Amino acid sequence: MSESTTAVRPPEPDFSTITAEELRVYRDAENRFRASDAARAILGEPDPGASIVWQEIALPGRDLPVRVYRPAADDDAAARAGLPLVVHVHGGGFVGTAAQCDWTNSRLAVRLPALVVSVEHRLLAPDSPLANAADDGWEVLQHVVRHAARWGADPARTAVFGESCGALISALTAVRAREAGLALRAQVLVNPVVDVTETMSDHPSVAEFAYSPSRALPLLRLVRRLAVPPGTDARALSPLYADDLSGLAPALVVVPTQDAVADHGRRYAERLRSAGTDVRLSEYPGAKHAFLTLPGVEPQAEAAQAEILRFLRTALER
Repeated sequence: MSESTTAVRPPEPDFSTITAEELRVYRDAENRFRASDAARAILGEPDPGASIVWQEIALPGRDLPVRVYRPAADDDAAARAGLPLVVHVHGGGFVGTAAQCDWTNSRLAVRLPALVVSVEHRLLAPDSPLANAADDGWEVLQHVVRHAARWGADPARTAVFGESCGALISALTAVRAREAGLALRAQVLVNPVVDVTETMSDHPSVAEFAYSPSRALPLLRLVRRLAVPPGTDARALSPLYADDLSGLAPALVVVPTQDAVADHGRRYAERLRSAGTDVRLSEYPGAKHAFLTLPGVEPQAEAAQAEILRFLRTALER
């Protein structure tokens, strides 16, 4: 995959009436912008000490791109030592690219240090429901752990990390890892969407922030329409309603308070705690959705990144 050096950001469409073709055109234009040099003023500059490359992973029935971050200095020595592994999933649902998260992922790679593998999952579309993206997150984790020596990773020190819809995928991955006997050291869930059932929009924070500071409610309704085709058991894709949340990896749940899905994160932290899973809920007053990916305009992004770094450093130590 290549990145353009310049791009113009498209206007936000009306998500309540958008057609499949309009969604495709908007998504392609928006992702070109997010991967461009022009977006760096908003999304932040990557750490110059990180090596960042696109790779493809052969998964059952498909080849999937991943964006790979590792310390650039002495790559061979780092590979021999076996870096801790962080499998990251970007947010966006029906739009988004791993490149939009270079600012945080490159810093985690350098400062932990760690191998960070960010999943360029299949985006939500009329022909690609959430189950596809959830499989991408889980199967990338399995693949890298299975081939850890080839990747220069230590499979005994593995964490998952996701933002928004990516946090939903990461939460589902943590549950699948427990069921498969794959031990994770940690899960980091930032502004997570964890409810795609009919109650997705019923949380008080959705009513409070439905149209300000962004038009969140039409977007959430579109996410649900795309994520859960008719006849799908939405509970299977909503960690908030999972039957059993015990025995999961310790969790850091990061919640910006001016966010329509803030209560998704709060309720999920409550459910994890009630199930006996170690969880830390960290709220950032006044921060908006996706604030971690917007250091150019969100002043609390630095503090949240530092908290995530501390949490993962403790969880992934030898």
